[in-house]
Amino acid sequence: MNDSHSHAMTEHHLVHRTGWLRAAVLGANDGIISVSSLIVGVAAAPGATASTVLLAGVAALVGGALSMAAGEYVSVSSQADTERADLAREAAELARAPLAETRELAAIYETRGVDAALARQVAEQMMAHDALGAHRRDELGLADDGGSNPVQAALFSAVAFSAGAILPVLAALSPRAMVLYAVPATALLLLAILGALGARAGGAPILRGVVRVVLLGALAMGVTAAIGTLTGTVV
Repeated sequence: MNDSHSHAMTEHHLVHRTGWLRAAVLGANDGIISVSSLIVGVAAAPGATASTVLLAGVAALVGGALSMAAGEYVSVSSQADTERADLAREAAELARAPLAETRELAAIYETRGVDAALARQVAEQMMAHDALGAHRRDELGLADDGGSNPVQAALFSAVAFSAGAILPVLAALSPRAMVLYAVPATALLLLAILGALGARAGGAPILRGVVRVVLLGALAMGVTAAIGTLTGTVV
C-alpha cells in the first residue's frame, strides 16, 4: 500500500467533530454558568438560608435541563420537517423534469470549477446512480445521514446541561458561609477544564479557550451576586 493511499485512509479532520462538540460544550457551559450564577445570586442576598440556596440550585438544574431538552427537540424536529418538505419537493421536480434537473446539477458543478462538458457528464452519472441523493447533497446541502434524531438530541442536550450543573449544586451543600466561595471556585474550575477540552478537541489555542469561558463565567456570577445583594438589601 503506497503512502498516499494510507494517508487518505487515516486522515481525519477536526471539522467532523464540530456537531457533537458544539452541542456538548454549549450544554455543559449553560449548566455551569446559569446554575452557578443563580446559586450565587440567591446566596448573596442577605437572609438567604442554606436550604433556600440549595433549593434554588436544584430547581435551576431541573428546570434548565428540561428547558434545554425541549428547545433542542423543537429545533431539531422543525429542521427535520423542513428537510423532508424540501426532499419531497425535489423528488417531485425530478419526476416532472429530469432533464432540467440534470442541467441544474451540472450548473452547480460548473460553479465549483468543473469544466462544462465534464460537469454535464458527472451530473448525468450522478442522476443515473442516485438522482435524489445527488440533489440532496449538492443542491440542498443536506447530509446523507438523515440529520439528528429529535429525541436523541433532546436527551443529549439535557445530559450535557446536567453534567455541567451538578457539581455547582453539590458545592452549594457547603456550609452557608462558604457557599459564595465554593460555588464560584467550582464553576470557574469546571469552565477552565471545559474550555481547555473544547479548544483541544476543536484544534484551537487552549489558553484562549480557557480565558474566554472563565471570564464570561466570572462576569455572569459577579452580576448575579450584585443583583442578589442589592435586591436583598432593598427588600
